[in-house]
Amino acid sequence: MIGLAIAWRASQRGLRVILLERDAPGHGTSWVAAGMIAPISEARPTERPVLALSLASSSLYPEFASELREATGRDPGYLTCGTVEVARDEDEAQALDRELAMRRSLGLPVRRLLVSEARRLEPALAPAIRLALEVPDDHAIDPRRLTEVLAIAATQAGAEVRSGIGVSEVELAGERACGVRLADGSAVRAEQVVIAAGVWSVELGLPDAARVPVRPVKGQILTLHDPSGPGLLTRALRMEDIGYVVPRGDGRYVLGATVEERGFDTTVTVGPLFELLRDAIELLPGLSELVIDELIAGLRPATPDNLPALGPGAVSGLHWATGHYRNGIALAPITAEIVVGGLLGEQPSELGSKFSPARFTRSPVGA
Repeated sequence: MIGLAIAWRASQRGLRVILLERDAPGHGTSWVAAGMIAPISEARPTERPVLALSLASSSLYPEFASELREATGRDPGYLTCGTVEVARDEDEAQALDRELAMRRSLGLPVRRLLVSEARRLEPALAPAIRLALEVPDDHAIDPRRLTEVLAIAATQAGAEVRSGIGVSEVELAGERACGVRLADGSAVRAEQVVIAAGVWSVELGLPDAARVPVRPVKGQILTLHDPSGPGLLTRALRMEDIGYVVPRGDGRYVLGATVEERGFDTTVTVGPLFELLRDAIELLPGLSELVIDELIAGLRPATPDNLPALGPGAVSGLHWATGHYRNGIALAPITAEIVVGGLLGEQPSELGSKFSPARFTRSPVGA
């Protein structure tokens, strides 16, 4: 998703772009993403630096999706659905009240709902819930549909998208990136290189001083569908901590997601998925009638401070677009703007400069 968004915007601004994808576009971390564009629901006291970035990206999404639809004639799956956050008991209700106070202190639009109000908005919610919050400005998108549309748009704009092409390392000429070496031993020359390889960004043969440290954080999800069609849930439903149910608007739903520090393990395990189902069915009993389409695990790219690395790094001509952690889909439009601005030599904005890879890298290679 990140690489495709950058390729599209860079091509639109006159750059000649080759995108190298080791599998098929969108079949890595993006394939497993729920697609929440939820800066307000995702706001955490410990992650405030990313809030402004997320809000800026969210504001770009309506035009981003509309432009894609107009360019390709395809629907990217954007839904202005909003979010309902729900508490099951008194402890969760107190935690939700603290979340409400924190978000109001930041000037974020959130409404406290009585149980009766929440069930008028979403009649399928369990009667036993204790408290709910409505976040109308949170939205969602179908990442699989979006990456498909983005690949078409990027190609139409002039980008060359090569699938099934593995990259083994970034090649350097003195102090500058000059292209990449492919897994088959051949090379692709370039004046500038963008690393948008998610958790695999660390596997590209760079010197330690030039690397952005990225670790994989495992997430397991279920994809479901309602044989009777849409209607069970019209808004995204957030449960305690980070659990969620996200509607696709057509009777499909995504239930997720675990957060597991297990390296590059992508096995699907019973325990975490059972807990997700148990908690979700307690809040949304009708979920038990849905059909399971897929059980899948993916790897989120996280940096040591859980913030993305965007823009030029320690090596001249080398740019980064990685480390988005839980927010890769949500941050795609703003990431593309920041990175393409760097490729064109534009002065970074105050917002973009806060996510410079320089906070991880040391002195320039060869300096």
